[in-house]
Parts: sequence; C-alpha cells; structure tokens
Amino acid sequence: MYIPPEAPAESIVTPEDELETDVLIIGSGMGGSALAWALRSSGLRVLVVERGGFLPREPENSQPAEMYLKGRYKNAGEWVDGRTGRPFAPGVYYWVGGNTRFYGAMLPRFRRSDFGEVEHHDGVSRAWPFPYEELEPYYGLAERLLEVHGQLGEDPTEPPHSTPYPHPPLAHEPVIERFAASLRRSGLHPFHTPNALNVATDADRAAVTAADGCPDETGRKSDAENRLLLPALREGVRLLPEAEATRLVVSPDGSRVAAAEVQHRGRTLRINAGRFALAGGAANSAALLLRSASARHPDGLGNSSGLVGRNYMVHNSTFFVGVNPFRTNPTKWQKTLGINDFYEARPYPLGNVQMLGKLQAPMLKPARRWAPMPALAFMAARSLDLYLTTEDLPSPDNRVRVEGGRTVVDWTPNNVAPHRELVARMRRLVRKAGYPLLFTQRMGIETNSHMCGTAVAGPDPATSVLDASCRSHDVENLWLADSSFFPSSAAVNPALTIAANALRIAKSVAGTPEGLPGLL
Repeated sequence: MYIPPEAPAESIVTPEDELETDVLIIGSGMGGSALAWALRSSGLRVLVVERGGFLPREPENSQPAEMYLKGRYKNAGEWVDGRTGRPFAPGVYYWVGGNTRFYGAMLPRFRRSDFGEVEHHDGVSRAWPFPYEELEPYYGLAERLLEVHGQLGEDPTEPPHSTPYPHPPLAHEPVIERFAASLRRSGLHPFHTPNALNVATDADRAAVTAADGCPDETGRKSDAENRLLLPALREGVRLLPEAEATRLVVSPDGSRVAAAEVQHRGRTLRINAGRFALAGGAANSAALLLRSASARHPDGLGNSSGLVGRNYMVHNSTFFVGVNPFRTNPTKWQKTLGINDFYEARPYPLGNVQMLGKLQAPMLKPARRWAPMPALAFMAARSLDLYLTTEDLPSPDNRVRVEGGRTVVDWTPNNVAPHRELVARMRRLVRKAGYPLLFTQRMGIETNSHMCGTAVAGPDPATSVLDASCRSHDVENLWLADSSFFPSSAAVNPALTIAANALRIAKSVAGTPEGLPGLL
C-alpha cells in the first residue's frame, strides 16, 4: 500500500480484530479530515477509518486520458438509478481525502441568504438551524487552513467576512480577462473566485492545468489530505485505510452506538468508541445508517423521523462550452472567474456561474463518444468552458435507500425552469463575448459530487434527523460531519461549508463547550 512520506508510520493503524478509540471518524473527505484536524489536540484518541487507500502520486495523476478514458482512479463501483433500475458509476472516489483529491479547489462561502428560507420557482428551500453568523468565523479558519486565494469587494452577493482572504486572488489569464471585460460591459460583476490553488508562475499553472477533475501530484492544490489530514496525523490522529464501515452496533437500550463493524481486506473488525462521526458523503452516510437497523431502530439507525436518506440534493448543473473556431484559448488555469449577478435574482434565484478548469479532448470524449479525438482537440483548444449551477430543492421523494445490499438513488430533478433561464442568459453573454458556437451538457444522476441533505439538521426531531450541532436526535453519541446535514443545497460548491461546519461541531463531538486548543 502506498503511503506518502509526510504520513508518520506510527499514525497508520495495524488492524486487529478489535480496536479501541475515543472518537471514530468514518470517512476522510473534507468533513472527516477537518474534524480530525480540529480534534488533534483535544486529548482524545481519534481514529479515522477510510474505505480507500492513499492515492499514489504519479505522473498519471495529471493525465486526463488516464482519468477520463481509462478510469484509472474510479473505484466506487456501481449504484442503481431507482427510476430505471439501471446501474451507474457515481461521481465519488474512495481515496484518502475523498472527492477533494479530484475537485477544482473552488471554495466559496454560502451566501447569507442561503441560511434562511428562500422562495424558489418550484418551492421553498428550508432555513438552516443556525445563521450564517455562527458559521462565519469557521469559514475564516477553513480558508486559512486551505490557503484560499480570493478578493473581497467584487461579488455583490458576498456575505460579510470578519477576516480577509489569506492570499490574494489568482489573476485572470488574458483570455479570461477579455471575457471579464465583456461581462462588465454588459453590466455584470464578474469576480475572482475563491480558489485553493497555489500557483505563482505560468509554469506552475501549466503543471496543474488538469487539476479540476484530476488529482494533483504537485501538492499545489489544497485538498483534505494534504492540508487537513496529514497535519492531523502528525499530531497524533490515527488512520485505518482500506477499511469499509458496514454497520454500526448500538447498546442494548439503543441510546448509543457501541461499535462499528469494518471490512478490511476480507476480515471483519470491530472498533469500539465513545463517540462516532460519519463523514462518508451524503449517500454513503445515509446508507450506513439504514444498514444499521436493529430492534431498537427498525427503520435504520437514528431514523425515528423517517427522513434518513430522504431530501437528497445534487444541484441542477450544466457544462457550457463556447467555441470561437478562429481564436485559440491557451489559458492554463481557467477557474478564476465567477458570476453571481443571477444568484439572488427576482422573482426567483437562478444560480451561480463559474469557469471550469480548461477542458481537454479526453475530458470531452465521454460526453461526445461519437466525435473523433482530433475534432475534440480542435474544439478544446478554442473553447471557453463554464459550469452553471442552480439550486435544487429538498424533496422527500428524492432519496438514497439500500436494496439487496445495493445503494439505490431515487432522483427526479426539480426547480429546472430557473436553470434553463440561466443557460439562456449565458448563451447571450458568451455569444456577445465572441464565441458563436455553443455546446451544453446537462449533468445527470452520476454527477453527484455536490450531494447533500440525506440527514437534515433542524430543531424538531419529528422533521429532522440531527440537531443544530449535527448530533443525532435519537442516538446521543453519533454526529454527521459531511453534507448530509444540509437543509438546503444553495447553488455554489459545498466543500468549504462542509469544512467550516466540521470545525464548528468539533467542540460538541469532543464534549468541550468551551472550545478546543487551536480552534476558535
């Protein structure tokens, strides 16, 4: 098994049939790693269990053909589309660091309005059980830990910051600056996106040009492994990789989790702990709770509300590509520009627009399998690439369930009309900017890296799964530290909010209301 040199050898657990720890964190993505970092100096024994291993750092990390055509790092198997009964490959990855190893390092805060009740075209998104102001200082801490580059004062929807971004924004390359100027002439307010990529030169940018969607072997992209988990391991947190949690075992009275059963290389291990935090992602955390049904919890662990797995949200999203056949786009790191002018539009919000990392031919091939690679290469060399996101709304009929040991996702998109309007507006703006040929691709059920909402937090145990500290209403020593708790999905990338919230709830997990060393 590959282990990066920065991971202390003593931090990697040698599995035994039965292990003991004070806090067990299941999952090492953004939420699990942020929680581990927050608990590193708590005096508690903290163990992180991760289904995957460390992703090897190798030249193939940044080769799109390896990622998109050969599926080199795809290891999540198949889930089932509940509407059709057909299997699909989900957009999740089982590696240390989780999906952040593949994300584009876009780390926006949710807008202040996202924390309240918002009227949308197809209904209402729920208010959160705490306001933006409670999460705000943890947003600042997460931005410092993840070395976010950004600029205040450009985005009219940016919520208040008590601290500046820790690093200046990444400059637009010439083609993107020209696009920004066109948007400004149209009366919009393009802004420099908050981005956790550390690049100082054109050579740096060239080295990470595929980092939106591919792993980054250079370490310039801040992810959960290199900025959160590895520092935590160096301060006493332990990690058990290649271990899948399959069931949580409750105490005889059902009020507490006593242990987790874990599959590790063909063996079943039992991990006893005083406190448990699930951070496997909204679908996998819900599936684990459902698989942990018992006589005391017949419908799934912590599921007295019947809402575990329900209210699954993934965003309405579209890849939007404009092409000028007579003008090349040599941009190396394109993901520096965003537009939120339509985010709080009236009568209904439309959503967020941001650049994609610069598309390359192998990235386009899965969506246009009939197209020859030379044609796709011609197109990618001349394209401007955007990602359009509109909020989807919580619906109990959109859900994750377990059937015959398989993860089944029932998902029907909603709030689609505003998304179509956002696409229509961008058609006009991109054409005006000099790109006459437009191509769009709506994302389907397999594009679920922004999933959330399957164990919603709220004050009432009858209408929510978790309380405001993300602790189970039903089980006193169980927390969820991923996006499962989101009452609404907002319309921007969720990673920073997941990290900030994991930092926020750490004192509840640790049982120290006064706070934790090195935290707020």
